[in-house]
Amino acid sequence: TMFNLENKKLALASWIYLLISEALNEINSEINVTVIKDGEKAIDYFDPSIDESEFPDFVLLDINIPKKNGHEVLEHIKSNDCFAHVPVIILTTSSSEKDIARAYKNNVNCYVTKSVEVKDLFNTIFQIVNFWSKFAVSSKTKENSLKDWCNLWRW
Repeated sequence: TMFNLENKKLALASWIYLLISEALNEINSEINVTVIKDGEKAIDYFDPSIDESEFPDFVLLDINIPKKNGHEVLEHIKSNDCFAHVPVIILTTSSSEKDIARAYKNNVNCYVTKSVEVKDLFNTIFQIVNFWSKFAVSSKTKENSLKDWCNLWRW
């Protein structure tokens, strides 16, 4: 493996969570993936009362999820001081300029349009995880806060 995902926590909210979970397993089985099947559950998951040690190191979020869409989930995450520092990567089929602009307006850390081809999708997930696993460092193990790392790499 090119990178160490041991003890990394990823929150995954996507309608193709099974396929993405399979790709993550191929990359590294050490990553702790929490699958969130819809937007309402995602908003419930990001509850400020949970212990900081339970926060995910990064989030893969699809815009096209049931009940509450990914934009609503992103707004919830980034507007809450407890979670605003957690990197959120949107991985979606939408290449709409309106969706992209809204995501960046709401402080998404990265917006990636996913391929419908499985091989390309797996490669994209590999690249995302490879990059973000290097920078999504738990504040418990690094003097610099995760927020500082995210601000450094936000584009």
